[in-house]
Amino acid sequence: MLRITKLSDYAVAILGHLARSASPVRTAKDVAAETGLSAAVVSKILKSLARSNLVVSHRGVQGGYRLARQPSLLSVAEVIEAVEGPVALTECGDSADTCEFVGSCSVQANWLRINQVVRRALSNVSVEDMILPPGGERLIQLRRTESRAMRERNENMPPSENTMGVAR
Repeated sequence: MLRITKLSDYAVAILGHLARSASPVRTAKDVAAETGLSAAVVSKILKSLARSNLVVSHRGVQGGYRLARQPSLLSVAEVIEAVEGPVALTECGDSADTCEFVGSCSVQANWLRINQVVRRALSNVSVEDMILPPGGERLIQLRRTESRAMRERNENMPPSENTMGVAR
């Protein structure tokens, strides 16, 4: 079974919490108390998100964490990669090429294609999409093209960092 890990699930929930928060900067302790997650888990996730530039940390008495971008510009793929590493269903889908059959596998190209499709789908779902209220009228559209906001963001990034994972 393919499954998103708890850390990725919690990371999306934490970002959603920060997006909905009345205060722009929240401490890890406050986020833990307000979400019901352990302080250690929240702290670990926020540090990973900060390293990936999805949140910004502020030091000092008024310190804490805030979103680095609008929730509509934070993709689920970016969140997963921040806490788990590259989105890959198989070893040959990872850039590390750890599979012993790399180069001689008859299905490698198709697994790479499947990995790209899954990553693209996750890239087209934003944190904003994920925090819609239950029963919300707007459904997430899985589409072949990026949302306008994601496309504008990607056009300003080097090909190696864009959310589509392919050169333009």
